Amino acid sequence: MVRYTLPQSPEIILTVKGKDSAKAREEAMDRLMLLMDEGKLPTELAEGFGPKQFVEVIEDASVSDGEDAITEAVQILSNLASLKLKVMESREEALKIREAIDILFTDEPVTAEEIGRLKDGFKVLKNFAQANVRYREARGKAEEARAILDEALQSVESEKKAQKSAK
Repeated sequence: MVRYTLPQSPEIILTVKGKDSAKAREEAMDRLMLLMDEGKLPTELAEGFGPKQFVEVIEDASVSDGEDAITEAVQILSNLASLKLKVMESREEALKIREAIDILFTDEPVTAEEIGRLKDGFKVLKNFAQANVRYREARGKAEEARAILDEALQSVESEKKAQKSAK
């Protein structure tokens, strides 16, 4: 999305899809003409006003970067929570299957039914192992995410303390 304004009326913001381009400026010009036709434009435009005279509105990157980091941190922590839940739900069954695998390495007789259950359990074991690996990898990223949130929340706590001491 790209946003444009008019030098004569900076309070008017026209948002169009895409990046800054001739096509986007033309679309903004069409929207501007609609505003003029509806009488919603508070200023008169000079004769010959064209799409090249729009001013692109660029947001303060530092604010959006901080917000993006917080949003990403929350997503990472949410993913960690989902992975932890998945690992916890399949852990007990996976460990039972892991114990049952040992029977393959003994000379004891095994029934076809036991082998069938083992084969069925391999999928559970595989899913648990993969989820556990993803969980351990996600924990590293989540540590950074937690630090980002702690920093953001610390600034809120500092403001609250300052307000309390001012009273």
